[in-house]
Amino acid sequence: MNSYNQVSKTISLDQYGIKNAKINYQLSPEQLHDISVEKGLGVEVSSGSLAISTGEFTGRSPKDRFIVKDDITKDRVWWGDINIPFDPDKFGRLYSKMVSYLSNKEVYVRDCYACADDNYKLSIRVFNEYPWSNQFAHNMFIRPTEDELNNFNPEWTVMNAPGFMADPEEDGTRQHNFAILDFSKKIAIVGGTGYTGEIKKGIFSALNFVLPVFKNTLPMHCSANVGKDGDTAIFFGLSGTGKTTLSTDPNRSLIGDDEHGWTNENTVFNFEGGCYAKVINLSRDKEPEIYDAIKKGAILENVVLDGNGVVDFGDTSITQNTRVSYPIHHIENIQIPSIGKNPKNIFFLTADAFGVIPPISKLTPSQAAYHFISGYTAKVAGTEAGVVEPMPSFSACFGAPFMPLHPAKYAEMLSKKMIEAGVNVWLVNTGWTGGPYGVGKRMELKYTRAMINAVLNGDLGLYNYDDYHIHSVFGVAQPRTCPGVPTSVLSPRQTWNDDKAYYTTAFKLTNAFRENFKKFEAHCSEEIRRGGPQRYTF
Repeated sequence: MNSYNQVSKTISLDQYGIKNAKINYQLSPEQLHDISVEKGLGVEVSSGSLAISTGEFTGRSPKDRFIVKDDITKDRVWWGDINIPFDPDKFGRLYSKMVSYLSNKEVYVRDCYACADDNYKLSIRVFNEYPWSNQFAHNMFIRPTEDELNNFNPEWTVMNAPGFMADPEEDGTRQHNFAILDFSKKIAIVGGTGYTGEIKKGIFSALNFVLPVFKNTLPMHCSANVGKDGDTAIFFGLSGTGKTTLSTDPNRSLIGDDEHGWTNENTVFNFEGGCYAKVINLSRDKEPEIYDAIKKGAILENVVLDGNGVVDFGDTSITQNTRVSYPIHHIENIQIPSIGKNPKNIFFLTADAFGVIPPISKLTPSQAAYHFISGYTAKVAGTEAGVVEPMPSFSACFGAPFMPLHPAKYAEMLSKKMIEAGVNVWLVNTGWTGGPYGVGKRMELKYTRAMINAVLNGDLGLYNYDDYHIHSVFGVAQPRTCPGVPTSVLSPRQTWNDDKAYYTTAFKLTNAFRENFKKFEAHCSEEIRRGGPQRYTF
């Protein structure tokens, strides 16, 4: 124990193989913040939060994520380009090299939990080379009480050393950075990258295997909130689609912004104890709750500051993926504990850069399963090297990089739960209207919020299909009217003023859907296959 430590408990790292380390156990976020500033590893900005640089990597590296292939995983994991197998012996040797690297160093150790529901709670011990990485773990995982710490018995271990570089030829990695899960040893190791998202996504990936296989519980890459009457809403969506923004609502209590489980006991629970939001073009006017959460205790990643320590949220010269992490209690209106009842509405968010998907539409159960497996959004020019026009992007279950099982397994669980709970599922386009990216414009946030509020208030005629138009290409039911939204906005074709160009682009996107879905068809029922858009050949 050292001078920074205010927790009465002391721990030894000998059982992990780490020798002669200076142990900083369970430091407060204030202490970690100050240490980062003192060591020149971060800067305090005008809001009081900590700004850090994650170095070479400013986002996840999916091609460097591995799962140890052993008796537990070999016949369960959907192996391929997403779930890449790793040899157990090589994992053991790489782990040994990593703990040797951490020996004789200053190490930051944190005990914490995942899963807000006590019936599913996972105890975790996190080792970090950097103080700000440990502060991220404090922000993002569930924080134990002192009584819980006195009896803490970690089930999983996360070891994080950004300065440790693997040798690909010797260690079996693709390059010097890596994130590897071993389900037999219950260890996640992350090295060669400072990007903090790899820490939380390692545990998310573990839960995405453990919960459905051993707990019959559906893990979801989604945000969730609850209304004053106890009605839960779930928001699925990939990065940049508005998942965090739309679930953070002053009129509804936030359950969580990224990772949840849906149990057989008819509850939805948060995996995390914090939020990890994108801050590109953040403003108080558009996203006041997130903006005001950026205060002492929050960590900003890869943002640009002026000479007075003020963040320029519009400056993406370092990365488009500027981020902030903060404990969930930085948001005023939260659900305590982070648990809700069965959802009444589920929203699939997509940022359609082709501008052809309706801004909101209601899905049948088969369509819901199809779109869930597809996980569509789009890349636009400038987001990745070589992207000069809109490109369709599919991530199964709206979180393929974190899903060890076949997507059909999660889709079947979701479909079953939706039918049993009588859930309404909506496809929401937060992307472009009036034409594709470069021609049209981004859907206004006020209209998207109005559409979602209309659903939650029961104003969209949920059971009266006379109030809907069945889209001739995508087959989804789009409402003819919606309070607070001009009727012209509800029909993407009308916003284009060029029917031929609209339908040509729409069918181009449907063909991309069908091409992507080919790899899932053999594992899906005929009903799910029929949930997709029409086929068209030019």
